[in-house]
Amino acid sequence: MNRHYNRNYSREQIASILTTIQDCVREGRFIISKNENRQENIDFINEYNLTSRRQKEILLKLKPEDFCHSLQNTKLRFEHEVLYVFCPQVMLYNFDGIEELVNIYTKFNLIDGHSGKRVVVISFHKRNKAIDYLFK
Repeated sequence: MNRHYNRNYSREQIASILTTIQDCVREGRFIISKNENRQENIDFINEYNLTSRRQKEILLKLKPEDFCHSLQNTKLRFEHEVLYVFCPQVMLYNFDGIEELVNIYTKFNLIDGHSGKRVVVISFHKRNKAIDYLFK
């Protein structure tokens, strides 16, 4: 376990954070990063033909049990931000039409803006490293 990972949360705290994230998703105040630094997200969405509607469904089905840890953003000028990592298991159909159970690594940045909170989904791809769940 990385020493920078924070797992000092109660189930109620994570449920509250998740409610905020999912409210933003429901209200369309979120984006999934698909810039040049996030090719893994783009490849994952394409591999499983995840429409915007399906992406939103996956995010809205997250549960506190899917929570792993939080960590401080290490990007210059963004060190004050806390990132939240969840890893749900979801049945998806790959490009060949074969159904498989996929561990999806999701990392969220909750941003307080002038017009309220919004969410940036920094990571949305197949899990590519070992994770530990806090509540499983």
